[in-house]
Amino acid sequence: MFLRRSSSLRIPRPVPLSTVIPGPRAMSATAPRPDPFRPAKRVAGQRQDVWSIVNEAAAASPVQPIVNMGQGFFGYNPPKFALDAAKEALDRVECNQYSPTKGRPRLRQAIADAYSPFFGKKINPETEVSITTGANEGMLSAFMGFIEPGDEVIIFEPFFDQYISNIEMPGGTIRYVPLHPPQDGATRTSPASEWTINFEELENAMNPKTKMIVLNSPHNPVGKVFSREELERIGKLCVKYNLIILSDEVYDRLFYVPFTRIATLSPELYERTLTVGSAGKAFYATGWRVGYLIGPEHLVKYVAGAHTRICYSSVSPLQEAAAVAFEKAETEGFWDESRNDMQNKIKLFCEVFDELGLPYSDPEGGYFVLVNMAAVKLPADYPFPPHVASRPRDFKLCWFLIHEVGVAAIPPTEFYTDANTHIAEDYLRFAVCKNDDVLETAKDRLRGLKKYITQ
Repeated sequence: MFLRRSSSLRIPRPVPLSTVIPGPRAMSATAPRPDPFRPAKRVAGQRQDVWSIVNEAAAASPVQPIVNMGQGFFGYNPPKFALDAAKEALDRVECNQYSPTKGRPRLRQAIADAYSPFFGKKINPETEVSITTGANEGMLSAFMGFIEPGDEVIIFEPFFDQYISNIEMPGGTIRYVPLHPPQDGATRTSPASEWTINFEELENAMNPKTKMIVLNSPHNPVGKVFSREELERIGKLCVKYNLIILSDEVYDRLFYVPFTRIATLSPELYERTLTVGSAGKAFYATGWRVGYLIGPEHLVKYVAGAHTRICYSSVSPLQEAAAVAFEKAETEGFWDESRNDMQNKIKLFCEVFDELGLPYSDPEGGYFVLVNMAAVKLPADYPFPPHVASRPRDFKLCWFLIHEVGVAAIPPTEFYTDANTHIAEDYLRFAVCKNDDVLETAKDRLRGLKKYITQ
């Protein structure tokens, strides 16, 4: 399979289950049940999801092999000091057994030591840090720990798709506030900071039922780093409406402009903020599934309580390896190196869009680039399958790129409500966290778009 399915719960129409039962009453393993079980609404989506559409397009494309610039997994290994620590941990008996539910003490201490300078206070590893099975499970634990039926949560569009199911499972209602792109985004490359918040829209989304707001900075997929002024205005509204802030900062080591953490703006904001991090993102190891939350004890203890009931504890040897990685990263010069390397990859890859005259949102953080393809003219008679033809233009662009030039990207309207897909339907998202030779191959292929571009 070209792309692994996302863990998003927005999946295609469920396939009837088949069951094999030992003995004479066994049914065929391939025959559908005459009385298929009805799935819960939370997992029974009606539309085909973006990941299976990209898989399908990749499998059918005449251009092979496809260059995968879609999913945000790294094309290279973690640093040697992290890999060595993982191998060593596997040889230790205690690292192959259950860890404490809040995380291995060494990792909690390493995170407290690494983050205390940023927070301007000594973080208590016992009460203010909790380890989770990836940042996504950490956010699910935060929602499960605080959201009940009737509570409302504000998120910005575009959003990380897992937010939706994570909020809805405990019964939360979502209020969406869009980030607005620059009006001339189809004709001019612009910094990601020009995707802006309408603060009147934001406050209008707040009411007595609002329990929480989710921030994501550096932002996926926009690449925006929220400015200090923006965070201060958001913070004032959170105090006014007494909201918990869930600050998704999984790309916090990849920032190319000044980066502010909302929890650091005042003691009052720290007391209402859960900061989410990811060792997997930080150390090029997304498959390790080691995440963490930092915040005041009166918030963290309920996140830890929910985490205990979801998966009890997280992978022990990889927690130990992540602890060593945090301990060594600074002295190894890894943080500066990783930030510089990713900036260079962004610059290298975006050269092709400068050549083609396709404007993009210049990332201020993270490793995604949103490219505006309004100038790419799709043939009127192009044979899109019905489930693609019925979706916004970016899905057609995605299918077209895979079939005509052999490069996979992600259509960002997947991260919008239907009412706001018009905001992003001319964009595609590319992940640049790949080896340079892969980036060069993708660039060569994307030059094949030139004949479809009208200026």
